[in-house]
Amino acid sequence: MTMCGTCYCVPSVLLCLLFGVLPRVCSETLSLNGKWSLSNSNGSVSLPAEVPGCVHSALQKQGYIQDPYFRFNDVSYRWIAFDNWNYTTTFTVSTQLRSKQKVLLVFDGVDTVASIWLNGIGVGETDNMFQRYAFSVRDVLKDGGNVLKVSFLSPVLYASDQRRAHSAYRVPPDCPPDVQHGECHVNFIRKSSFSWDWGPSFPTMGMWRGVRLEAFDVLQLVLLSSVPLYSVSSSQWRVHVELHVDALQTTNGTISLSIPELESEQIIQMQFLRGRTKKSFDLHINTSSEVKLWWPNGHGEQPSYLLTVGGLQDGFTILNTETKVYFRTVELVQEPVVGSPGLSFYFRINGKPIFLKGSNWIPAHSFQDRVTPDVLRNLLQSAVDANMNALRVWGGGVYEQDLFYSLCDEMGIMVWQDFMFACAMYPTDEDFLQTVREEVLHQVQRLKSHSSIIIWSGNNENEAALATNWFDIPEAEKPTYLTDYVKLYVDNIRGIVQEEDQSRQFLVSSPTNGFESEQEGFVAKNPYDAHYGDTHFYTYTEDCLDWRTFPRTRFASEYGYQSWPSFSTLQPVSIEEDWSYNSPFFEHRQHHDSGNQQMLLQASLHFNLPNAADPHRHFTDTLYITQVMQAQCVKAQTEFYRRSRSEILEGKGGTMGALYWQLNDVWQAPSWSSIEFGGKWKMLHYFAQNFFSALLPVSFEDEGMLFIYAVSDLSHDLKLSAVVSAYDWSALDPVCTRRSDSLLIPGGSAAAIFKQRVDPLLAGCGRCSRLTCLLAFHLEDSSGQRGPTNHHFLSSPKDAQGLQRPNITASVQEDKSLLTVTLHSSAVAPFVWLDVGNIPGRFSSNGFLMLSANTTVSFNAWRPTSAAELSKALTITSLADVY
Repeated sequence: MTMCGTCYCVPSVLLCLLFGVLPRVCSETLSLNGKWSLSNSNGSVSLPAEVPGCVHSALQKQGYIQDPYFRFNDVSYRWIAFDNWNYTTTFTVSTQLRSKQKVLLVFDGVDTVASIWLNGIGVGETDNMFQRYAFSVRDVLKDGGNVLKVSFLSPVLYASDQRRAHSAYRVPPDCPPDVQHGECHVNFIRKSSFSWDWGPSFPTMGMWRGVRLEAFDVLQLVLLSSVPLYSVSSSQWRVHVELHVDALQTTNGTISLSIPELESEQIIQMQFLRGRTKKSFDLHINTSSEVKLWWPNGHGEQPSYLLTVGGLQDGFTILNTETKVYFRTVELVQEPVVGSPGLSFYFRINGKPIFLKGSNWIPAHSFQDRVTPDVLRNLLQSAVDANMNALRVWGGGVYEQDLFYSLCDEMGIMVWQDFMFACAMYPTDEDFLQTVREEVLHQVQRLKSHSSIIIWSGNNENEAALATNWFDIPEAEKPTYLTDYVKLYVDNIRGIVQEEDQSRQFLVSSPTNGFESEQEGFVAKNPYDAHYGDTHFYTYTEDCLDWRTFPRTRFASEYGYQSWPSFSTLQPVSIEEDWSYNSPFFEHRQHHDSGNQQMLLQASLHFNLPNAADPHRHFTDTLYITQVMQAQCVKAQTEFYRRSRSEILEGKGGTMGALYWQLNDVWQAPSWSSIEFGGKWKMLHYFAQNFFSALLPVSFEDEGMLFIYAVSDLSHDLKLSAVVSAYDWSALDPVCTRRSDSLLIPGGSAAAIFKQRVDPLLAGCGRCSRLTCLLAFHLEDSSGQRGPTNHHFLSSPKDAQGLQRPNITASVQEDKSLLTVTLHSSAVAPFVWLDVGNIPGRFSSNGFLMLSANTTVSFNAWRPTSAAELSKALTITSLADVY
């Protein structure tokens, strides 16, 4: 017996009877995934293809093209997206399946504009990558071979045609910036991958999700959703259950809802009317049962319960399915703030204010068929291992596959879910609005059962684009675009979301001033106002280590700096002549205007740029220094946001979220990511382990005064002191150590725990100056050190006196399955970087400041390896090694 969706499907009437399923309602499913044939419009290219999949993947697998990510192939292979393509398969169906009263041809994802032909008869069309499509085909099926053909139109030409048809007024932007090498008019087609500043242009075509036949007689369960809700007045949980049923005739039956572990059950007499209907039920949880709550990572466990849903008709089973349920409440709190003219902006989970720590998620590959379960698990586990508790699924990519959200449920990763609208205006003609309405309805119904999702957001940066006139819209024409904006995001998208999901709030945009933006007609005069909502902030020329650079915002949902990935990540998609920072390949791969120059400019503020005579060494050292710069910059900004959680200064502060841009990469290129394409951690991700730790010491200077804050995400109070040690750059032993008085730090707060002027502090150490010394510090309680050790540079490292090459040596050992690397250094070594090339895995710590002669780290390998292989591949770089 197999499972099809949420209902049983069995191959024969006999098995239906064996399992107590009424034969006339027993449904069958026939998967059409697997081998198909693919050809272009004139038949000059014909080849086998996999479904799910896309044209690019098929062409590469069959040797028609190289790796699309290799060198300049994103431009060389533009022709693929300008052609039309046909997918074809032949299949047979059983007599039993054909005898069913209704047979549906179901596509879980079609990318994008296609016509569907079965046995030469047109059965449907698609125009939205983000919808599920189902077409009735019972009368088109025949004995023997059935030929299914899916004919795709060029998405680039389709988008261009749609733009030309919209002749009343311009809907900007027409095209992406030239530096992105992208395609135009993506806002006229509901799909992704026309290019971004972090990724290539690969306008894919194909069936990117599964295809199947579904056949049934009386009724079929199409979708089950379950949303736990808590009543404060009655102090009781209930699970709101929705059954989406397709019935061919009016059917009476009994529905049972049960969570046995909570001793909760409900039985309802129900009538399903003919057609596609939605039935809603509430399972009230037994008040004598203790409900274990779902908590974000770092705040508790993520227990789940099994909800079973059964249906009986005349004593026979017509429905039998089960799903996981996680109990939690979520609130987005926007209320007056004492000492501020604005409103707060933070999330309460189960009544507890939670500081969101994390990043922004983009598609893990240009070709979604290559985003495997292992890829998702690795990336999400890497987020958890860096002490993250939240990810924003950004609105310029895709709604992720079900497994992504299930893993976030299991791992305690809160999800800020954008709808897929970004950095553009959009048309609002009825055809476009209708496909968007169907898209939004499908996605909300599909995803709302996931407790990890805590907020819906209508778009990325479109309120800001209108408010600050990104697209140079003449003043007289702005009312047209404001009307379109409200029509799309408020009248349509928000209306559907609020009707379908009462458990979460809906933000119209990000960044936004939230309630204040609504009061101003949904487009605030200044959507970046730090007194309200969330903020996106980028600067590449100002000093990133000066905390005054950053906005003291309520919630930082985007910020970041670029870096290049490591050589081992770039090597498979490049050749030797590309291995120069000024090579055509490096210019081509950079999709952010002046990005390569901005990285070196920011790095040069505090670091000497590499000057090795050997060209390859100079190249790899430059990659390294961009990662050092990125890690330090994002660290400084994140620590500023974390220490601002409990302060309101000049009406600003109370920061309760830090989601840097971005977590992952879509290809091997410079970007803002902390994880390289393929899963390798950049230095930034190792830094995130510390700056997102539950207990963190943070330092900064203000007019010669050194402050150290204790930042706590814990649920309980701690009595802590700060321990500060001064180190001479030329020696490994501390010159002096100072300890603050103990201070009670409330859980969920940030407070100054150490305050002293720098000059007297150094004078008291005897032989220290700003140029010759640095500070290391940590927090302690009666049991010892709590949280990580942090550092504070008293001058730019490029001005440090006494910094010398540490001559680090390494010894790799293997004890059973544990691989360790023991390092020995002759001097203080900042930004010690261990690299093992293309051996997949991660170190327990990396990019660290080495203040002792010996340090041991472990290596968690993601495939079998050995101490000998690791030792052979290991390279070690520190800051002084690149000068």
